[in-house]
Amino acid sequence: MVINPNALGLDLPPGTLRVQPSLWYADEPATPGTWGRLLPARDATGMQPVLLTETQFLHPSQVADPDDHDPATTLADLWQLAQEEDDDASPEPWPGLAPPMPGGTDPEDAAARTAAELAGDEDWLKGTRGALVPARRSADILAVLGWGGAAAHADAVRLSAVLRSWEDRFGIRLVGLGPDLLTVSVAAPPRTMADALAVAAEHLAFCPDGVRDDYASLHAYAAEEVLDRQDWTFWWD
Repeated sequence: MVINPNALGLDLPPGTLRVQPSLWYADEPATPGTWGRLLPARDATGMQPVLLTETQFLHPSQVADPDDHDPATTLADLWQLAQEEDDDASPEPWPGLAPPMPGGTDPEDAAARTAAELAGDEDWLKGTRGALVPARRSADILAVLGWGGAAAHADAVRLSAVLRSWEDRFGIRLVGLGPDLLTVSVAAPPRTMADALAVAAEHLAFCPDGVRDDYASLHAYAAEEVLDRQDWTFWWD
C-alpha cells in the first residue's frame, strides 16, 4: 500500500498522488528548498525523494527486480556491449569494479546540495518537480518507475542494480531524472586519478553515449567528470 503524503500533515509543496506508476508528484517546479521539505515524508512513508522533469517517460514493470541482477556481472555485460558498439577502437577487457571510496560526506547532505543546484538548472533538468516514489532505496527508483531513458542500451532494472552498488561504494543518491538523463549525488567520489579512471570505466559501461560523445578519451572524461566530482550526470541518445 502506498501512503498518501498529503494526509500526514507535513509541510509539503502542493502535490498529487498518482497511479501507474505510483508516486507523489508536486504541482509546481522545484525550488532549492524542495528537497528538504520532502525528507520528512520519506521518513514517514518510506517513499524516496527525486526531482522529475515529467512523467510521460515512465513505464512501470510488474515483475522485474534489481535483486535479480548482480551489479558486477551487469557492468561486465554492459562493458562488452559498449565495446561491440564502438567501431573506432580495439576491444578492451573489462577491468572489474572500482574499489569503495573511504571517507566522504554524509550521503543525505550531498543529495540535498545537488538537489538545490538542480532546482535552479535551466539547461539539463529544466522545470523539475519534487516527487516521492515508493522504493526501498534511492537506487531502486528507476526500476519502480519503469524509467525508459536508456532503453536502447539497458533497462531500468539493470541500471538500478548498478546504482545500488554505487550507493554502497560511493554514497550516491538518485537526485534528478529526465526523459533521457539522470543525475546522482556522490558523497565519496574518487580522489586520485587511478581511482577516477576505474570509476570512469564503470561509467562507460553504464552510459557510453555520455562518455564517448563528449570526450576524446576515458582519461579526459575521468579528469573532468569523475575526479573529486560530487555529482555525476548521464545521458543517452
